[in-house]
Amino acid sequence: MSVQSDRPGLRGILAPAARLDAWLQLVLAVMVVTCAARYVDRHGLDAAGVAVLVGAACLLLMYAARPALAGRAWWPSVWVGLIVSVWTALTLAAPSFAWCAVPVAFAVLQVVPFALATATVVVMTLVVAGGWLRITDSVDPTLVVGPVGIALVTVVAYRALQREAEARQALLDELTEAQADLADQQHRTGALAERARISREIHDSVGQGLSSINLLLQAAEQSLPADPVTAREHVTTAATTAREGLDEVRRVVRDLAPSELAGDGGTAALPDALRRSLAVLGPDVAAEVRIHGDPAPVRADVASALVRTARGALANVREHAEATRVVVTLTYHPDEVMIDVRDDGRGFDPEQTGAGGLRGRGLSGIRARAAALEGRADVESVPGEGTTVSVRFPMEAAR
Repeated sequence: MSVQSDRPGLRGILAPAARLDAWLQLVLAVMVVTCAARYVDRHGLDAAGVAVLVGAACLLLMYAARPALAGRAWWPSVWVGLIVSVWTALTLAAPSFAWCAVPVAFAVLQVVPFALATATVVVMTLVVAGGWLRITDSVDPTLVVGPVGIALVTVVAYRALQREAEARQALLDELTEAQADLADQQHRTGALAERARISREIHDSVGQGLSSINLLLQAAEQSLPADPVTAREHVTTAATTAREGLDEVRRVVRDLAPSELAGDGGTAALPDALRRSLAVLGPDVAAEVRIHGDPAPVRADVASALVRTARGALANVREHAEATRVVVTLTYHPDEVMIDVRDDGRGFDPEQTGAGGLRGRGLSGIRARAAALEGRADVESVPGEGTTVSVRFPMEAAR
C-alpha cells in the first residue's frame, strides 16, 4: 500500500515528510565525505581509492538528482535500484560507508511503497552485516540478526505511526465535513424557523390589521349614503389602521415587540394592547378584557407573545366562530402568566385543526410561538359550544 502524497513520484511511508529532504542530503554528504577521506587516509589514493572516490561522488550526485526526476513515472524504482547498488559496492569495498545506510534507507522509505521499501531496507541491512563480517576474524551471528531486527522494527514502527497519522487525518476530515454539514443544517433550520416566525406574526398581527381595515371600509360603504360623517370617520380609522399595520410589518421583520409595548415592562401597556386588539371583532361582537391577579412585569418577548397570541385568536374568532361575545382574560399567577380567549361561537373539532384544518395556520402558529418561549398552548372547543384558547408562560421565563 502506497501513501497518497502531493509530491510527484513519492509513495513511501515518509513521503509527506518534505522537511526531511534537506537534512538527509546534508547528513549523507557529511558521511560520504568523511568515509571517503578515512578510506584515502588509511589505504592511499591507488586505483581502488580512485574507484571509491568516484563511487562516493556518484552516490552524492544520484542522491542530489532525485528532485529532478520527480516528474517521470519510471524513476522511483530505477533510482532506488541504482543508488542502493552504488552504496552496496562502496560498503563492500569500504565498510565505513555502512554508516551511509541510514540516510539512504530513509530516502528509500520516502520513495517506494512499504513492501518494496521493507525488502530493500532488509537487503541493505544484510549488506551492512556482510561488510562488517568481512573485516572481522570470526563470524558473529549478532552482526546479522541484530541489524536486521532493528531495521525491521524501525520500519514497522514508522508504518504504524504513518497509519495512525492517516487515521487521525481521516478523523479530522470527517469532523471538518461534519462541521460543514452541521453549519449548513443550522443555517437551513434557522431560515425555516425565521420563515415560520414571520408567517405566524403576519397571520396574527398584519392579517388582523387588514381584517380591521376591511371591516371599517365595509362599514363606511354602508353608512356613506345616509351618514357621510360616520363614513368619513370609518375611512379615517382605516387609514390609521393601515399606517399602524405598516409599522407592525417593519417590527415583525425586525423581530421587535408591538409598538404598544415598546419600552414598557408589560404592567400597564399589556392590558391596553389587549384592549386595542379587540377592534378586529367589529361593533357587532361584545368583547372585553379582564385582568386577574397582581400584575407583574414580564419580559418583552413574552409580552409580545401574549399580545400576538390574543390577536391571532381574535382573528380566528372573526373569521370562523360567528360569535356574539368574546372575553380575553389575562391572569397573573405566582408561577406563570396566562391568557385566555373565550368566545361563544359555533366551536369546532380540535382534531381537525392544522395546516389544512378549519382554523388554518392560526392555531399552529399560536402553539409554535408558545413553545419557542417555554410555554404551552391549549385549545378547548366543542361544536356548537364555543372555543377557549389558553396560552401560559412560566414566570421564570417571562421575567
